[in-house]
Amino acid sequence: MSTSRPLPVAAAWCWIAAGLVYLGTEAVSAVAFPGYSYATNYISDLGIPEVGTSGGRPIDSPLAWVMNTGFVLHGLLFAAAGVLVAAKRGTTVWRLVALLAVVHGVGNVLVGVVHSGDGPLHGIGAAMAIVGGDLAAITAGLAVRAKTSRRLGAAFVALGVVGIVSVVALVLDSGSSSVDLLPDGVWERLAVYTITAFELTLGATILARRRRSAPRAS
Repeated sequence: MSTSRPLPVAAAWCWIAAGLVYLGTEAVSAVAFPGYSYATNYISDLGIPEVGTSGGRPIDSPLAWVMNTGFVLHGLLFAAAGVLVAAKRGTTVWRLVALLAVVHGVGNVLVGVVHSGDGPLHGIGAAMAIVGGDLAAITAGLAVRAKTSRRLGAAFVALGVVGIVSVVALVLDSGSSSVDLLPDGVWERLAVYTITAFELTLGATILARRRRSAPRAS
C-alpha cells in the first residue's frame, strides 16, 4: 500500500468482491427465509436446503443455494487476494496472511458444501473460516501498521481481536445454560462481520491510494 511498493489492485478487487458477494447473498437469502432473524439465527441456517429444524430453530431457506454459492465464492476470492499479495510482496508476514487466507477460503468452501447438521466437517469449516479470517486481519494489520499506516493497521488488528473474542464468546455462551450475554446470531456476526469490514476497507484503501499515487495527465 505504500507508494513505492503498493499492494496489487487485483487483490483489492478480490477483497471487495468477496465482501460484497457475502453481504449480498446473505441479504437475499435472509429475505426469502420466513421469520429469519439476524440476531437469533445462525448464518449457516440460510444454507440448509431442507425444511425442518436445526438446534430447535425452524429452517425454511428456499434460496439456500444462493447462500452456499456466496460462501464458496467468498472463500475463493479471499484466498485469491491473500495469494496475490504474497506473490507481490514475498515477505514472511504477507505469506502468513496468504496462508491464513487460504485456511479461511477452504473453511468457507466446506461451509458452503457441507450444510449445518450434515456432519462435523461443517463445524470444522466454520471454525477455519472465522478464525482464519480474523487472524488474517490481525496479521495484515500488523504488516500495515509497521510499513504504511499505524491507524489503519491498528484498526485491522482491533477488528481481528474483536472477531476472535466474539467466536470464543459464542462457544461459551451457546454451550452454557447459565450464560446468555447476547443471542448466538449476534456473537456469530460479530465474529464474521469483522472479516467483512477488514476486506472491504483494505480493498478500498488499496484502490484509493493507488489512484492518488497515479500520475495525473497535464
